[in-house]
Amino acid sequence: MMSVVRLIETEPGRWRVDKRVVPVARSALPCPVVISDEMAPTEQVDGRFYTSKRAFRATGRALGLTEVGNEKPPPKWRSTDTKAVKAARRQALKTATEKYKAGHRIR
Repeated sequence: MMSVVRLIETEPGRWRVDKRVVPVARSALPCPVVISDEMAPTEQVDGRFYTSKRAFRATGRALGLTEVGNEKPPPKWRSTDTKAVKAARRQALKTATEKYKAGHRIR
């Protein structure tokens, strides 16, 4: 099956491929991205009930609590990234290279 390409002349001697234009996805709602600050009354550690997400989170932060999903884990590092391991690796490669250049071969 062969597809047909249509060309449109934009200026005399200038052509472009006629592509199907897909409209940007829009919602019928006036502000579809807005998330409400309201929530069901929830008890915080201080014993008070909060219906505002902002106030609930602010109280938790003030008390030193970590909200699950918002914590930042410490950066991961490899045990081979330490200076001592890198220096030992460099020295081992240097020794192996010197032995090879000297003619030492393992058989």
